[in-house]
Amino acid sequence: MIGFASFSKTPETRLAAQACINKIRTLSELHASGFSSPLYTMIDIANRLERDPGTARHVWVIRANKQPEVENCHTRISAWPLRLSPAARASEKPLLYLTSSATSAELCALSNESANRGILCNDIETLPSRWPKGVHPWMPLWLVANPQCLPFDPASGAEAHAIALAALQSLYVEGNDGFYYMALHDEPNDFLGPVGNISASQALKGMYKLTEIETDVGAPQVRLLGAGLALQSVMSAARMLGEHWGIASELWSCPSYTRLARDADKAQRWNRLHPEKPKRSAHLLDCLGAGRSPVVAVTGYAQHVAAQIGAHVTSRFVALGADSTGTSSQAVDKHWIVVLALQALAQEGVIEQACVKQAMSRYLLQ
Repeated sequence: MIGFASFSKTPETRLAAQACINKIRTLSELHASGFSSPLYTMIDIANRLERDPGTARHVWVIRANKQPEVENCHTRISAWPLRLSPAARASEKPLLYLTSSATSAELCALSNESANRGILCNDIETLPSRWPKGVHPWMPLWLVANPQCLPFDPASGAEAHAIALAALQSLYVEGNDGFYYMALHDEPNDFLGPVGNISASQALKGMYKLTEIETDVGAPQVRLLGAGLALQSVMSAARMLGEHWGIASELWSCPSYTRLARDADKAQRWNRLHPEKPKRSAHLLDCLGAGRSPVVAVTGYAQHVAAQIGAHVTSRFVALGADSTGTSSQAVDKHWIVVLALQALAQEGVIEQACVKQAMSRYLLQ
């Protein structure tokens, strides 16, 4: 039986990664504008890296997805040469793996044959499916539990662009172990806008703050968190909370609930083992702080993905996923986000419980 490949990180690996990074950075104006989808962005990056003679020899692009292929590319390879070729193992190159994997078994096999390396981009959300985000319910569990995997669910092309650059820097310039995973949808988020350098840095840690919805000063406030395509529902819910109920919303994009939870768990564990030393914080705690406004975290996956951060949120916390409401819809309903935000405020005594009943009646959720 032939073992799985292991790659040698060499100076050539770093040079290859830097060539790809430089090329991708030239696309920043196009993809940082906020008007391209994560899927379009990553396919465009793959196409340009393959077409450019300056980067084509520095990157491995594997296309196992169902998207149209770029023409006149002679560098494309399958995963098998990666696993078997001594030349490939002798000096690693950046790996961009485009796939349409619906199950954890498929993704496990894919990551094994690529030696748990690379940037894995899954477009299964764009294809018809009976499962939320197009994947079997075990898939997000596998992503969360795999310590080699750093999963992201970008909301826009700008976020995907930033994650791709960070992955190349971390895996191939700095030589860190593991692989990055991105769930790619194909709907541009025209309301999200560009991602600045500071926001991009925070997005890679798991979350960054968006523009607040303006309401009357002193109005009740909630904090709404959203990931991937579900962020569009969150933004719509924020507008409805302001227009219909006079509730101010603080908006956050959360490309990786898993990274937020892992970092917070790590800080908590370190503090437990070192009680005599100054406490360590985590990005989640730095962002949400000691604020008392309720937090509603939304994901297009099952509820447990967003619920990962709940143990570290000091205020009232609600997680909402595609399985939360018991309906047959695979999308997260903006009306349920509004109702759960109102319910959290009512439980805090900030508004009357009657507002929750009125909202359910108004949005036909009874």
